[in-house]
Amino acid sequence: GTGENDMTLTNYWWLLIWLFVGGGILTILIPKQRELVEGKMEERWSSLAAFLLILPYIFWAGFRQDLWDTASYRQAFAECASSFGEINTYLTGITKDKGFYFLMALVKSVFGNSDVIYFLVLAVFQLFIIMWLCRKYSEDYWFSIFLFIASTDYISWTWNGIRQFTAVVIIYAATPLIIKKKFIPSILLILLASTMHQSALLMIPVIFIIQGKAWNKKTILCILASLVVLMFVDQFTNIMDSLLAETQYVNVVSDYQAWNDDGTNPLRVLVYSIPMILSLVGLKYIRMEDDPVINFAVGASIIASGFYIISAATSGLFLGRLPIYVSAWSQYILLPWEINHMFTDRSVRIIKIVAVICYCVFFFYQMRFAWEVL
Repeated sequence: GTGENDMTLTNYWWLLIWLFVGGGILTILIPKQRELVEGKMEERWSSLAAFLLILPYIFWAGFRQDLWDTASYRQAFAECASSFGEINTYLTGITKDKGFYFLMALVKSVFGNSDVIYFLVLAVFQLFIIMWLCRKYSEDYWFSIFLFIASTDYISWTWNGIRQFTAVVIIYAATPLIIKKKFIPSILLILLASTMHQSALLMIPVIFIIQGKAWNKKTILCILASLVVLMFVDQFTNIMDSLLAETQYVNVVSDYQAWNDDGTNPLRVLVYSIPMILSLVGLKYIRMEDDPVINFAVGASIIASGFYIISAATSGLFLGRLPIYVSAWSQYILLPWEINHMFTDRSVRIIKIVAVICYCVFFFYQMRFAWEVL
């Protein structure tokens, strides 16, 4: 049902308030712990504290208002098979992303007809993986989760593009495999993700490109390729048209021309390119540490920026959704590391405070003016 519930978030300022209040309390009450990450002893938030910080966001995603795609997901859930016996017949009528609809029917067969429970189950799955990724690989868990919320990624991924985000988190779950170059299991997970959203297949070449030292020849070639695409953007959309002719994106190129989709907002492109810019400026620090996780994240930041730059010149609706396959690595893992390692202790505090203020302003701009929900 769509009735407003006690758990429904109506004041979106709470997304940020909880981060500061809840995050502050958790930092004081639950001490950090030391653990081994990719062969190095690191200081990390405890699992309990990490979970408690993310918990309200799980509930808010479950008990959400009818924003953006929510209504169409509710309808799809209402129409999908409701018992194990019906699933097979139901799936024969689905033409694309069968994995996602299979998952939907599975949740309904197990938990019943409540779309709130369906959204909750998805949010638990998605946010647990984001929590695990940031707790394991980020030097500053709170800051990473703050970036996830304040950049409005949380809202646009767990409330809106949930089918694609399900594919995205499956790929993030493969992070340790990709870093260790275990390509066969990584590709199997990407293939699984592609049953949720076909665009996941693009990650197969990407996991090879982002290997190796930061700013190696492969990644530089990638940037050059992006620039070539920009110069020949009209031909590129024609190539895209023919490449996508047989896929679910068949009408994407004509659609974004018809909808006048003028590409991703340049402000967003700039915000998402900061990790890449910093990685170039502070390359000597990255080379000095030679941390496999950070080398990998730098590759991801270059790919993310490449996607965003092209999407600003073409289609925000289609291409603007591709960087999310790599942007968690560059935003939530690389950026906190860069701030901590490239500046003096005193500057780190100032930079973090400035970053927090800037992201809060971005949050306000996006929620109030771009989406008009605040």
